[in-house]
Amino acid sequence: MGLTKEQILAADDRPIEQVHVPEWGGCVFVRSMTGNERDRMDVTFAGSREQPERAVGLRASVVAACLCTEEGEPLEFTPEELRELGSKKSAAVIERVFDVAQRLSGLSQEDVEELEKN
Repeated sequence: MGLTKEQILAADDRPIEQVHVPEWGGCVFVRSMTGNERDRMDVTFAGSREQPERAVGLRASVVAACLCTEEGEPLEFTPEELRELGSKKSAAVIERVFDVAQRLSGLSQEDVEELEKN
């Protein structure tokens, strides 16, 4: 017997993972993106090959979309804070957190490359 829509909607299918970030002085919590968050990423970073600068900020945007409290509530970065995250924080640290967000959200390396080159 298949699941009902109530069972599907009630299922807790968004894992949260703690990531140690000593460079920031502690740990952060990362959760998977929702379907709508993923769609927003696709729309935001779907540029043309003639506009590769559209891919700038991809990793910081994924990180910001996935950072949350221990309970799973989003941290909700403002556009200015998102720009600051991408332009002032270490690429190595962003990449470490991005890798977890990517894995939890089911983003393959091919998905990321497609977003970057689109």
